[in-house]
Amino acid sequence: MTFPSCDDTPLGIYPVVDRTDKLEPLYQCGINTTQLRVKDLTGRALEEEIIQAIKISERYHARLFINDYWQLAIKHHAYGIHLGQEDIEEADTQAIWEAGIRLGISTHTPEEINIALGFKPSYLAIGPIYEPISKALTYPPVGTERLKAWARSVPYPIVAIGGITEENIADVVAAKAASGIAMISGVLDGEGNISEERTRMLMRVLESVQ
Repeated sequence: MTFPSCDDTPLGIYPVVDRTDKLEPLYQCGINTTQLRVKDLTGRALEEEIIQAIKISERYHARLFINDYWQLAIKHHAYGIHLGQEDIEEADTQAIWEAGIRLGISTHTPEEINIALGFKPSYLAIGPIYEPISKALTYPPVGTERLKAWARSVPYPIVAIGGITEENIADVVAAKAASGIAMISGVLDGEGNISEERTRMLMRVLESVQ
């Protein structure tokens, strides 16, 4: 059982957003891969958020990964699902695979990478590369040297995540270990809205260093 690939286009700047209304401004900047990570909705409100996110992403031919809610992602034919280490053991990965949906898995250590490789996913996320901005530090930062070392054993695209900002993104890209650079606060302005200026700047940095 091998999950579908994300095609040959690099994942690039990979924003992780908490609401569907943040997707269109990103796609209008040229972003082609995003993740919807909703933590504060349940029931019909959550399902409607996912439905709309999938519709918008399909309209822009973008690769949208739904974080955590794999049952709803299957129900509404999402492009992809992203699961953490705790969730991957509980999810029905056979059902995800049978639905033809791509799967990304979070990893933080070589041991977790080995677990994730057993699922033959579409990509692996490795982090935190630096000390995270958006949440407390649970795992020690990986850094770019260990990112490069760990990447050698991974035959799938890698997404670097955690503490990556406009000040250090060039170092992560220069490591040439990641297909995607996950960003949370990096694409936002001071009020928590999508900053097209910052998003385009990050994309330019990515292109200039590659």
